[in-house]
Amino acid sequence: MLKQKKSDRLLALIRDNKSMSLRQQLHLVALLSLPGILAQISNIIMQYIDASMVGSLGAEASAAIGLMATSTWLFWGTTSSAATGFSVQVAHLIGAKKEAEARQVLRQGISSTLVFSFFIAIVALSISPFLPLWLGGGEEISRDASLYFFIFALSLPIYQINFLAGSMLRCSGNIQVPSVLNVMMCVLDIVFNYIFIFRFNLGVMGAALGTLCAELITASLMMYFLCCKSEQMAIISEKGSFRPTKEVVMKAVKIGLPMGVEHVVLCGAQILTTVIVAPLGKFAIAANSFGVTAESLCYMPGYGVADAATTLVGQSIGAKRKELVKRFADITVLLGIAAMTIMGIFMYFAAPLLMDILTPVAEIRSLGISALRIEAFAEPMFAASIVCYGIFVGAGDTLVPAVMNLGSIWLVRLSLAALLAPVMGLDGVWLAMCIELIFRGLIFLCRLKWGNWIKIKQS
Repeated sequence: MLKQKKSDRLLALIRDNKSMSLRQQLHLVALLSLPGILAQISNIIMQYIDASMVGSLGAEASAAIGLMATSTWLFWGTTSSAATGFSVQVAHLIGAKKEAEARQVLRQGISSTLVFSFFIAIVALSISPFLPLWLGGGEEISRDASLYFFIFALSLPIYQINFLAGSMLRCSGNIQVPSVLNVMMCVLDIVFNYIFIFRFNLGVMGAALGTLCAELITASLMMYFLCCKSEQMAIISEKGSFRPTKEVVMKAVKIGLPMGVEHVVLCGAQILTTVIVAPLGKFAIAANSFGVTAESLCYMPGYGVADAATTLVGQSIGAKRKELVKRFADITVLLGIAAMTIMGIFMYFAAPLLMDILTPVAEIRSLGISALRIEAFAEPMFAASIVCYGIFVGAGDTLVPAVMNLGSIWLVRLSLAALLAPVMGLDGVWLAMCIELIFRGLIFLCRLKWGNWIKIKQS
């Protein structure tokens, strides 16, 4: 609570157009970044324990969840893009000291995103029986994979509300509450997974049900703190319409649509990567999935810093403080690169330990260790792309970064993966990923330095 009050005072300097020393800027970045980093790492630890629990059931169970990973990211990311279109507006309005208008956007965001999430849940449910076969999964894993995805599809409206509430809180400057609740969700996920997987003997289905229960409790608490306790965003005690207006929805579409399209095409690329990996066998499928989980431990700090960057840049844009936007952009990028460079070194040397935790299958461990050590070299530039993207989102500039992401992945990563996989196996797929991430980080840094991404309307 003390840290929250300190960050509130520093954020008020942005909104009140008061000068900020470099020390205050660094302090504010740290106050907003550290809770986000801890929350992101806790989420990955949750996935780690999740994966290790399923991994203990054998290679087939691991492959079933691994096969569906990119598809769940596709639908989850689509809901997050919809929420971002509204939360970035909130950051700009709070920066401009228009809190009543920010609450109006919140109401419209709740109703609009719920309708959207129910629609995509219906789409996901309708394809769940066929998706594993479309992705190249064998008969031995298709039933479990289909059931896992079916339960995930049912939970999409809950994911939507959880992400919307957390994003709104972060953009209002409250990083601490979403971070604490995300840590709590990790603990709940472990408890529920243990109950459903091992006590009720539900296997892969138990993993999906455990995550659903943890997400439901967390989403409920997130909405409580947003709508009832937030100083800027509480709507429980005042009247207001939840009916979407054309102006707010069109702004949300302008911000969120490029991100949504990007995510769909990006996950399409990841799904195609799964298709490239699938012919390499169930050990490669499982190792690829576990490798992604293990690598997440390294790149989640970048996403924590990116969340802080979105808040700081968004509120500085709303306050019309261009120089402060640039300074926060530089500080967060450097912090992200430093954090993920350290994590990349850790990943290279700790790769055997990370894979030992995830699976007892020797063939999967060997493939995963090799993949992680290749990927370790990409972490600094991956950090640059992650944090730069958070900066551009805070500025409401999403179209060009989306095109950059898509061009990099489709033209560089997939082309190289298709060429290298038949020759090098799973190592070839991860080498292609490493080269592409380095390239992506470089082009994002170029846009940060020379691009026209700061757009401030003068009143």
